[in-house]
Amino acid sequence: MIVEPLDPNAPLEQLLDSVQYQTFLYFWEGAHADSKLTYDKRWVNGAIATNMISISGTGFGLMAILVAAERQWVTRDEALERISLILDRLNLATRYHGAFPHMVDGATSETVQFSQYDDAGDLVETALLFQGLICAREYFTGASETELALRATVTRLFDEVEWDWFTRGKDDGPLYWHWSPIHNWTMNLPIKGWNEALSAYVLAAGSDTHPIKPESYHEGWARSGAMKNGESYFGTELPLGEPLGGPLFLSQYSFCALDPRGLSDRYADYWQQAVAHTKINRDYCLSIPAYKQYDVWGLTASEAPNGYNANSPTSDTGAIAPTAALSSFPFQPAEAEEALRAMIRYEDGKLFGSFGFVDAFAPAIDWLAPTYIAIDQGPLIAMIENHRSGLLWSLFMKAPEVRRGLERLGFTSSHYTA
Repeated sequence: MIVEPLDPNAPLEQLLDSVQYQTFLYFWEGAHADSKLTYDKRWVNGAIATNMISISGTGFGLMAILVAAERQWVTRDEALERISLILDRLNLATRYHGAFPHMVDGATSETVQFSQYDDAGDLVETALLFQGLICAREYFTGASETELALRATVTRLFDEVEWDWFTRGKDDGPLYWHWSPIHNWTMNLPIKGWNEALSAYVLAAGSDTHPIKPESYHEGWARSGAMKNGESYFGTELPLGEPLGGPLFLSQYSFCALDPRGLSDRYADYWQQAVAHTKINRDYCLSIPAYKQYDVWGLTASEAPNGYNANSPTSDTGAIAPTAALSSFPFQPAEAEEALRAMIRYEDGKLFGSFGFVDAFAPAIDWLAPTYIAIDQGPLIAMIENHRSGLLWSLFMKAPEVRRGLERLGFTSSHYTA
């Protein structure tokens, strides 16, 4: 595919259109040929890197398709047909107490083992998938048979997730990330804040059929307030999370759907959390000469010169991921625009290809990632769109499950009322 080079001096709206559209093609033209599910990754030359389908990546892909329909890159009917097919294939997947696995096979929807013990239910992947499914259900509100069926299927799949079962029988305990019928709870990974999984707790609390108790959120996720940080880094106070904030995806994945504007609870103002995390990440990057030389920033989980890594100020492998800065448009728009133009200029445009920006690059050693990765391409589209129109935020926040979850957990929002 021949891609028109981007002009770093073009108007911002033109650049955002081009970046979103080209990245959307990863989820449209780059999807599995039959099932239309989203590949975990593809090589930059367009070849399929793996037959594994990313469940969370498919959730982000659903949101990308809604953006494409709204911006008329595809028709509404084309988007409905594609999402209905994806939903049919998801319906074939084995679920584990209602939870989807981390990966499935693109042709059969059968579970694909991701690691030694990660071979069944993954609750965070499930939550990120439902971000996209719920947005799609709220978007297609027509009376046609296809739209009625889509809404009914999404609601049924959601109602079948046994969120409360993943607390391992403790009302005041955290949700657990994984469960396997073979390995049981061997992974033993509690979902504790602060990280990318906030939406899992909101959805779990909002379930009509298998809700968790509020204590699971307060004592499990928030650890009775122990997830607070309160320290200052580069002159910015960080409300929550690990020192220097960690990878930026921690403050991006849930907020692709959950609107952080004016959203708060007893632990934090979540807009302030996202802005502070973004600013600290940027300020750290621009203190590093190899990044400052090109005015690029953004550390998050991505490819890196020595393999995939959750890059952050405390685990910096030298790899900048375009998704990190570009998914920050809602939180630091001027700085994200500067990063966008800088990445377009970098090495005369070599970062931008058939499915958007490559996953990562390392300026100090002139290295480029050989792949595009679904969970990096998807948030970029979603967060730019939320900055531009608020589309996905408005869809997700009007869902009854989301409203119930926020209310039950004690959230307040200046943008939405329960």
